[in-house]
Amino acid sequence: MKQVSIRPVWTIQDPNGPPLPARLIELLVQVSETGSLLLAARSMGLSYRRAWDLVRQGEQLFEAQLLMMERGRGSTLTDLGARIVWADKRIHARLKPSLESLSSELAEELGDALREAPSALRIHASHGFAIERLIERLRQDGLKLAFNYASSSAAAAALREGDCDVAGMHIPLGAMEQTAVEHYRPWLHGMPLTLVDIATRRQGLMVRPGNPKELYSLADLARPHVRFINRQSGSGTRLLLEGLLKAQGIATTQIAGFEQGEYTHAAVAAYVASGMADVGFGLEPPARHFKLDFVPIAFERYFLLCRDDVMDTPALHAVLATLRDPDFRQHLADLPGYDPRAAGTATPLIEAYPAMQSQEG
Repeated sequence: MKQVSIRPVWTIQDPNGPPLPARLIELLVQVSETGSLLLAARSMGLSYRRAWDLVRQGEQLFEAQLLMMERGRGSTLTDLGARIVWADKRIHARLKPSLESLSSELAEELGDALREAPSALRIHASHGFAIERLIERLRQDGLKLAFNYASSSAAAAALREGDCDVAGMHIPLGAMEQTAVEHYRPWLHGMPLTLVDIATRRQGLMVRPGNPKELYSLADLARPHVRFINRQSGSGTRLLLEGLLKAQGIATTQIAGFEQGEYTHAAVAAYVASGMADVGFGLEPPARHFKLDFVPIAFERYFLLCRDDVMDTPALHAVLATLRDPDFRQHLADLPGYDPRAAGTATPLIEAYPAMQSQEG
C-alpha cells in the first residue's frame, strides 16, 4: 500500500501583500529549539547569510523585530517571534491525529484505484501515544492498516456498526470505572468482543513550570484568576474529568475556560505552554514534551476491543506479537506515566467488564 503524508503549511501576510518568506517559520522554530541562529540554519541546510536574510524579510513585513542577538548568549526570540513559534506548535499539535487519519483514508482510496489488496485490519481509536507507537510499529513491519483517530465513543460506535474490526478505548481505573462502563454499554452490549490490553496511563493537570499558581487538585481549577483549557466535548478525557468533578461536587460553571476545548492532549499542553491558559487536563507525555509540570489525578486502562471473528487472523496475531515483544513494551514504558506490563493480555470483554455486556447493567 502506498503511504500518504500530509503536513500543515501556514503563513502570514497583509491582504494585498506578500506572505512571510518560505521557511521563516521553520527557522524561528529551530532557533527556539537550539538557541542559535547559526545552529538553526545548519539544521535546515541554510547558509548563515540566507538565514539572516529570511529574518530581515520577516521583520520588514511585520515592521517589528523577530530576533535578538547578544554576544556570548546566542539568539533569542522576541515576544512576536515566540508567539509565531507557539502558533506553529499549536497547529501541529491540534492537527496531527486528524491528518494521520486522513492520510490513511486517502491511501485506502488510492489502493482501491490501483486494485491493491484491502487492508488486513481496520482500527478506529481514541488518540494516545501508545496506540500511535503501536500503529507506527505495525506499519513498519508491513501490516496493512486502515486507521482513524476518533473519540472512544466514536470508536465504539464504529465497532457496533461494522465500520472497524478493532476499537481503541480507555476506561478509568477506580471510582470512575462504572460511570465509563455505563456510558459505553449502549454500543457494546451483546457483542462478542475480546479486550487486548496495551497500557495503563496517567491523566492529570498540566501546569506551567514550577506550578506558579500552586494548582494541585481539581478544586483548585475553580479558584479565581485560574484559566483552564479543556478537551473537546465527547472525548473520553472530558468524560473522565466531568465525572471526577461531579464526584467532588465541583460545578463546571465555576471553572473559567471549561467550555473551551482542544482536540488533542498535545494541543492542550501547547496551549498552556504558550501562556494562553494556566492549566489543562490530559496525559503526561505532551506535558513533559512541552516542559510543563504534571500533577497526576487519575489512572486509566487503554486497550483494544477486537471482534472475536478477527482474533484468529494473521493481522491480530501480529498485533498480539508486537504487544508482547519485550523491546516494544520498553518502547511504551519510555512514555511518561505509561505502564505496559499487561500489554498483549487478551480477555473476553464479558470477563473484563461484565456490566458492559448487559443491556440493563
